[in-house]
Amino acid sequence: MTAQDQIKQTVDANDVVLFMKGTKSMPQCGFSSRVAGVLNYMGVDFADVNVLADEEIRQGIKDYSDWPTIPQLYVKGEFVGGCDIVTEMTLSGELDTLLDQNGVAYDKDAADKIREANG
Repeated sequence: MTAQDQIKQTVDANDVVLFMKGTKSMPQCGFSSRVAGVLNYMGVDFADVNVLADEEIRQGIKDYSDWPTIPQLYVKGEFVGGCDIVTEMTLSGELDTLLDQNGVAYDKDAADKIREANG
């Protein structure tokens, strides 16, 4: 199975996937830590893929999305973006809307607290 096949299978099999440096319990870079932290805090059930564990996946995800940086968030098979985009979407409420539209459970109060703390 190629890296592209593996990535597609992972994205298709999980409602929410974060391709990141490290794991959701032990991120290995600040940007990955921020996105994983937001998702964890909001109680989003997501699969994490540690790109540091596999160089083919690390490069493959950049090719798959045509996006040069990691982390990369996918919701219901669709590429959402990286750290800056996810941060902006969280603060604007767009992430809530995206999760709602896709039937992904999350803690709305936690999302509101993030916005309050950063308002």
